[in-house]
Amino acid sequence: MASVRFEAVSKIYGSDSRALSEFSLDVEDGEFVVLVGPSGCGKSTTLRVLAGLEEATSGRVFIHNKDITDETPSKRDIAMVFQNYALYPHMTVFDNMAFSLRMRKLSKEKINSAVTETSDILGISEYLHRKPKELSGGQRQRVALGRAIVRHPKVFLFDEPLSNLDAKLRVQMRNELARLHTQLKATMIYVTHDQAEAMTLGDRIVVLRDGVIQQVAPPLEVYNNPCNKFVAGFIGSPSMNFFKSEVSGHKLMIINGSLDISGVADGRYTAGIRPEDILVTKQGQFTCTVEVVETLGNEKVVLGVTVGGEQITARCRPDIDIHPGGELRFEIDMNRIHLFEVDGIEKKI
Repeated sequence: MASVRFEAVSKIYGSDSRALSEFSLDVEDGEFVVLVGPSGCGKSTTLRVLAGLEEATSGRVFIHNKDITDETPSKRDIAMVFQNYALYPHMTVFDNMAFSLRMRKLSKEKINSAVTETSDILGISEYLHRKPKELSGGQRQRVALGRAIVRHPKVFLFDEPLSNLDAKLRVQMRNELARLHTQLKATMIYVTHDQAEAMTLGDRIVVLRDGVIQQVAPPLEVYNNPCNKFVAGFIGSPSMNFFKSEVSGHKLMIINGSLDISGVADGRYTAGIRPEDILVTKQGQFTCTVEVVETLGNEKVVLGVTVGGEQITARCRPDIDIHPGGELRFEIDMNRIHLFEVDGIEKKI
């Protein structure tokens, strides 16, 4: 396997459409890195530049310390798994997996051995003589994975490979990918807009916005210590609550009450609070009017509106008796408040 390095890579389409801007990132040998962000943020462009399917406007790309910026895709030794599987419909599963090995003119024995070994790993041995149309979505995705694995490439690239699967199968395949990474010890770069995939799969997460890296860190670091308001609002489901707030003296004025605070300069801020840090209690000093209650079995998600007209989302125990139109009283965990300055940068408290 191999390390990957991007050095100030930019990609501009036309005269002014900037998909990537000075993108710099080091991916260690054997690391699983997940690129996450909203549509159009540059995630897939990053993969395509690395794979050689797009030419970087500026900057350099390295694999295992070798500059491959100007190499053709076939010489980069990269395997890419796409959202739409991209299987050859007229070929059997075996032939789909063996295709790249035959192009390398490997012996029949080596091809049979590689395909058999890979199909055993993925649990698709019984489907080797079927064609893609005879397989389910999950089985097709396994074949697409197998076609990549069988080559033993230096780097695996995944471009939203699970987005066409139903919710249950997505979880199953997510676990399968995590297991494969542990087993293969391969360098993997994975693109998704699904936060659950990013949080559960990645050794590190790269959060992108408009082609610019916002934060690179392990999943829990990004979740617990977002570097700015954008990252805080994008990572987490339900999303973080944001409230207008003001610090005066040693008081944080927020919603319809105040909290003691120290070490923060007077001024106006945006306070960020995750739904699980809204502590529902009958003695709570803060209140909101309940608009929607989502009962999810293991919890209730309450959507309400504060006295000042701000929206609020809270996660509650499933046994709490609350209904639309009612009042919800709550406290805020001061240790879990994030303060963001006017420019969106987090203020440490």
